[in-house]
This record gives sequence, structure tokens and C-alpha cells, in this order.
Amino acid sequence: MDLAQIPVLSLVADRADLPARIGESFRTFGFAMIRDHGIDQALIDQAWAKTEEFFALPVETKQKYFIAGQGGARGYTPFRTEVAKGATEKDLKEFWHVGRDVPADSPLAASMPPNIWPTEVEGFEETFRELYAQFDEAGAKVLSAIAVHLGLDANWFDPAIEDGNSVMRLLHYPPVGEGAGGAIRAGAHEDINLITLLLGAQEAGLELLSKDGRWLSVAPPEGAIVVNIGDMLQRLTNHVLPSTTHRVRNPEGERAGHSRYSMPFFLHLRSDFPFVTLPECVSAQNPDRYPVSITADDYLQERLREIGLKM
Repeated sequence: MDLAQIPVLSLVADRADLPARIGESFRTFGFAMIRDHGIDQALIDQAWAKTEEFFALPVETKQKYFIAGQGGARGYTPFRTEVAKGATEKDLKEFWHVGRDVPADSPLAASMPPNIWPTEVEGFEETFRELYAQFDEAGAKVLSAIAVHLGLDANWFDPAIEDGNSVMRLLHYPPVGEGAGGAIRAGAHEDINLITLLLGAQEAGLELLSKDGRWLSVAPPEGAIVVNIGDMLQRLTNHVLPSTTHRVRNPEGERAGHSRYSMPFFLHLRSDFPFVTLPECVSAQNPDRYPVSITADDYLQERLREIGLKM
């Protein structure tokens, strides 16, 4: 398996030329790697411990945190629930979602239900509230660089993501047994949201599909996070920034007997954000693919039905 030659960029040391360099990485791969991102390593270590502790609970204990009809927006989603768009086999994973809390009288409350928290894992709520906030801050910095790269004001995305429907996912891929059949840990897919910030890709398995049709391994160095473009940003930029197909393949040999954990932060727009293609991304050579505007939540609900999280 060839390794994707994605540059590792610093939010601190590379600040001056970050827009150009991150833009080039996204246009080439749909992915970037970021270090000096500001997410506290001690907090990350604590989060891994809490994640493992939760997923080690009995199935019946985890199941009580599953909320039917909510599309997995909060709490627990059981093993083999989600399916990649167009796939027939459900993914070999289970996960927990943490979202943004908004006041009950907020106009966005209907699309952003309150969080729930497992009482069996001490400090779970405090740990993941803080990690969510730090992911949120890091994501806004990346979006600022993207905005400058696109010829926009550095703060262009700020109102678009204020009270955005971002979700942090705690992911557990159990050991792969012989009953997996044709299923893999995460089937080939594109993310729905604006950008995804990912912790945990140091464990082998994450692969992206290159423009020439090859699967390339994504392997960030210790301390770096992986960032990729989602379909919402691809739509907003008229495909100037591509949402790249990726997957998590099954391990082989001795690693097949081990769990894999990761933590993606799916950074979303406000639910009421209207999609209007950026004029900077429209030209005679690249005409507007999306002349009809829909809201971010309309788009999200459509995609959740496609991947089996909503009926």
C-alpha cells in the first residue's frame, strides 16, 4: 500500500503561508495534516481512556443510551448500524456522538437535541465537553486559512459556523472476526460536513482514494491530526475543494485481534445556513453546479437517510 504524501503543516510555524499550503494540500488530496493545533495532549490522552472504558461496558448498558429516531445525533449508535452510501454491508463499528448544546428556546434546538452522558464512566461529560470546545476552536482556525485561500475574508466562516451543528464522534472498531464476510470497518465514503478533524489515524487502516484511482494510506506523525474536506464544503466551493472518498480497511494478521479507536470531529454549518455557491468558485470553465439553494439541515437530513441513520 502506497503512502499518501500529504505535507504536515503547523498552525503556528506555518501561519504566514498556511492558506496557500493548506489549499494546495486540499486541492491535491482533499486531505491535510496539521500539527500545533492547540488541542491539549493530556486531554486527548484522558479522552482515549474514557472512550475505551465506555466501549468496554456490556452491550445492554451501552444500548440504554441509544435514542431511536434521532439518527444517531446524540449518545450511542450500536455496532453495524451505519452503512456507506451505495454499500450493501454495514460498517464494523459502534460509536458515541457529542454535539453542541443550545438553549431549549433557540430556533436551532429542533435540529440539535440535548446531549446525554453515561453515568458509568466517571468524568466522561467533563472530558468530552472540553475536548469538543478545543476541536471547535482548532476547526475555526483551519477554516480561516481556507477562507483566505479562497479569496475570502479570514473571518468569513465565523457567522456560518456560529452555533453550528458540529458533532464529535467516539469510534470503536472491535476486533475483526471471521464472521465479517464482505464488511469492513468503514466502507468507502465521503463525509457530509464542512471539514473533519480526526484524532487516532496513527493506527493503520485509514486510506484515501487518489485522483488516479489508487488507495493510499494516510499515516500522520505523532501529535498531528488529519483534516479532510466534506461534501458541504465541496458544494459551497463548487468542487474547487474536493470531498475525497476514504475508508478504514480491516487489519490483517495479529492486528485483526485488536480494537481500533478514533475521534473525528465533524465540523458543520449552522442548521439554517443557506447554500449559495461562492462566486469566487464559479467561472466559465467551472459553472455553478448548484443553482438551487437548500439549507444545511435539509442537506444533512437527506444524507443521514442515505447512510441508514434515519428512515
